[in-house]
Amino acid sequence: MCPHPDLSGRRPDFARVDALDRRLARERPVDHARNLRIVEGLRREAVALGVWPPADPLAGIEVDVRLAQAFAALRDVRDAPR
Repeated sequence: MCPHPDLSGRRPDFARVDALDRRLARERPVDHARNLRIVEGLRREAVALGVWPPADPLAGIEVDVRLAQAFAALRDVRDAPR
């Protein structure tokens, strides 16, 4: 069941989502230095918490595979002829 009753049974309007994504990208250009600082801060926090580097690099790979499959399915739905 859809958690939002107004969206129940409705297909997402990918064209509107894509248009919003393009508009936001124009309005907020990528700040690579800021993004790098964020990633480095997250890495430091993970090291401080003792969760990085992982003991088993392949731990959780099945979740990554399922997510990749789900994203691919969404892409296929988005690109399907209407």
